[in-house]
Amino acid sequence: MSVTYLKKADKSSATGEQDVRATVQEMLNEIEAGGDAKAIEYAAKFDKWEDAIVVSEEARAAAASQVNQKLKDDIAYAHENVRLFAEAQKATIADCEIELRPGLIAGQKQIPMQTAGCYVPGGRYAHIASAIMTVTTAKVAEVDHITACSPPKPGQGIDPAILYALNLCGADTVLNLGGVQGVAAMAFGLFGTPPADILVGPGNQFVAEAKRILYGRVGIDMFAGPTETMVIADANADAEIVAADLVGQAEHGYNSPAWLISLDKPLAEKVAEIVPTLIATLPETNRVNAEAAWRDYGEIIVCDTREEAAKVSDEYASEHLQIQADDLDWWLASLRNYGSLFLGEETTVAYGDKCSGTNHVLPTKGAAKYSGGLSVHKFMKTVTWQRMSREANRDIAQSCARISRLEGMEGHARTGDVRLAKYFPGENFDLSVEG
Repeated sequence: MSVTYLKKADKSSATGEQDVRATVQEMLNEIEAGGDAKAIEYAAKFDKWEDAIVVSEEARAAAASQVNQKLKDDIAYAHENVRLFAEAQKATIADCEIELRPGLIAGQKQIPMQTAGCYVPGGRYAHIASAIMTVTTAKVAEVDHITACSPPKPGQGIDPAILYALNLCGADTVLNLGGVQGVAAMAFGLFGTPPADILVGPGNQFVAEAKRILYGRVGIDMFAGPTETMVIADANADAEIVAADLVGQAEHGYNSPAWLISLDKPLAEKVAEIVPTLIATLPETNRVNAEAAWRDYGEIIVCDTREEAAKVSDEYASEHLQIQADDLDWWLASLRNYGSLFLGEETTVAYGDKCSGTNHVLPTKGAAKYSGGLSVHKFMKTVTWQRMSREANRDIAQSCARISRLEGMEGHARTGDVRLAKYFPGENFDLSVEG
C-alpha cells in the first residue's frame, strides 16, 4: 500500500492564527470594560453602522416584504428540514433513573440552556442557512432566550433574507452587529440582552478567535476554523462532479482547504485538470477566493486501497467528507473522523450547507476526532441527581467513609459517620481503613 501526493498544500488551516489573537483579546477587553458604547464604536468602525443596534419589531416585520415568495418558500423548506432533524436528535436523549441498590436511586435529567448567542455571517456572503441552522436548533432544544447577531450593511442593516430567516426560526433578540463586537455583545449581555450561556455559529478568523478566548466563561459549539472539504473517489466517480464539489467549497474563502483522496490516478489527474477551469468561470469574489484556496490549501492524494484511503481520511478528520465510490455501506461503517458525511454522487456538501436538514456548523482543524457538529445536544446539559433512603445509608456511608479516609479526606468521612450515628443508634460499624 502507498500514499502519493499529486498536489501538496503549502499552508494549513492553522496558518495565521497568531496574527489575530492579540487584536481580538484587546477588543474583548475594551468592549467588556466599555459596554454598549464601546460596541457601538466598533460597529461604526468596522461595519460602518451608526443606527440602532437592536433590530426593532417593525424592522423585523418589514424584512418580510423585501423577500420574494420563492425565497420565502425555500427558507421555509430548509427550516422544516432542520427542525425535523433536530427534533429527531432530541428524541434520542431522555431523562432516566435507576435503583442501583435498594433505596439508592440515581438519575439524569436533560436541561436546556437559558440563553444562546447565535452568530450569522453576513459579510462576503449572506449566510441565510446559518440563521436557520443555529436558531432553529436552539429553539427545538427549548432554550429560553435566543440572541442572534449579523453584520449590518451600511444604510440598510442586516440582509433582509437573513432577518426574515431569524424571525421565522424564532430569534428573540436580533443585533445589528458583526465580528468581535457581535460575539462580545452576546457573551457579555449588552444592549439589554441576557448574557449567553453558549455561543454558536460560523464566522471569520476574528469571530472564531473571540469564541475561543471566551470559551470557559461561556460554552461554544466548537473551535471553528476555515471551511474544509474532502472527497474520496474511485475510478467510477465522475471527475467533473468531483471537481465541482471541491470548487464549491473552496469558494468559501482564501484559506478553505479542499482535499481529494483518489483510488485511481487517472481520475485524480483529470480532476486536477478540471478544477482550475471551473474556478475560472466563477464570479470575481468567488473566483479569487477559490483560486487562493486551491493554490495554497488544496491537495490531491492517491491511495492504492480503500483501507488506506479511510486511514488517511481519519487522520485529516475533515469537516465535510464526501464519498463518491462503490460500496457506500462499507465507507459508512469504516470511517470514524468527520464532521458530516455525504454518501454517494447524489449527495453533496452544498445540500447539507443549505437545506437538507443536518447541521452545517461543524468541527474543523482535526476537531472531528473528538467532537461532532452543532446539534440539539449542544444546547442541553445532561445533569445527574440522586436520592436515597436511610436504610441505604447503612452500606453507602460505610464505603464512603473508608474510601475517604484512605484518601486522607477526614471531613468527607465524617459526613458518613454522622449519618450512621443518627440513623442506626447503638450499632457499631467498621469505619477504619485497616484490613
